[in-house]
Formats: sequence, C-alpha cells, structure tokens
Amino acid sequence: MVKFYQHRYSYDYSWNTVSYAFLTRYPNPFATHVLSVDTLDHRIDASTGDLLITRLLRKTNSVPRWARSIMRGNDAYILEEVRINPDARTLVSKTRNITHTRLMKVEERQFLLADKDNISHTLCRNETSIVSNIGYGLNSKIENFSLSRFTDNLAKSRKGMLYVLDLAQRKGLFRPRLKLEQQQ
Repeated sequence: MVKFYQHRYSYDYSWNTVSYAFLTRYPNPFATHVLSVDTLDHRIDASTGDLLITRLLRKTNSVPRWARSIMRGNDAYILEEVRINPDARTLVSKTRNITHTRLMKVEERQFLLADKDNISHTLCRNETSIVSNIGYGLNSKIENFSLSRFTDNLAKSRKGMLYVLDLAQRKGLFRPRLKLEQQQ
C-alpha cells in the first residue's frame, strides 16, 4: 500500500526570495541530517526558457532498531530535479531516494508559486508518496514509520527555510529585488 502526504504552506516572502532560499537552504541548523549537496547539472531548456537543475543530496538519519537488519548504513542519496520558470514564477522540485529503494521508495514534489493576490507571499505545496514492497509483513510498518519521520522532517525543513530567508533578509540580499517586484 502507498502512503500519501500533502501539505500546503505560505511564506511571507516574495517568490524571488523564496526561490533563492530554496536553492541555498543547506547548510542550516535545522538540517544537520543533510551532509552534502552537489550540483550535477544546470541548464536552460531551449524550448521553454526554464532553468533546470539536478542535484545529489546525501542525508543521514538514525535507523530504528527493528530495521537495522535490513538496512545497510544510515546514509541515503537523494536525487533532486528542479524546474524554475521565472516568467510564470514557479519552482517545481522533484526528489526521490536512489539508495535503499529495495526497502522503500520516497518521492516528493514541492511547488513554489507566486501568490497572485499578494506579491510578497509565496505559496508552497508539498506532495509525497512512500511505498515499501520489501514484504515479510513489514511494508505497513516501514511506510507508517517513514511517513511519521517525513512529517517531522518537513517541519524542520520549513524552520530551515525560514532561517535562510531571515538570514538573507538581514544581510540585505533582497532589498533591491523587492523594490523591483513592487514596481511590476
């Protein structure tokens, strides 16, 4: 059985600011489980003008005692594919684990959309699916545990984004952009 999770959130920052923060969100004190982020590819899609970015994230988490015999190591590699359309003011991120896939597959899609009613806000929608096909009567246990851990990490992720947004704002990275956005 597949576990689905969907969450909506609004940031009190412009889309330009949130998009920048999304791409620079690591490291931050709320994501100490993220060990590294490497950009594998970035290019402009000639047909759409969208910016395409592919990154590899290395994360770690503690493994529950009941899963230690079936899971090798704490580290996991995550592939992140980002599509940014600056004209439509959308950022779509798709992530999926590329390790431990025999144990479970986690796919997440995150959408950052400019709020059409308020340019100083960005709407965020997160959709996640978790599926385990390992068998041995463990599928449900793995999916439920993973969903619980995912929702906990999502709360930390949001705190991390707010930390990066606040830090960037305090450093004055967005003042000129905000003035330009208000003129549009």
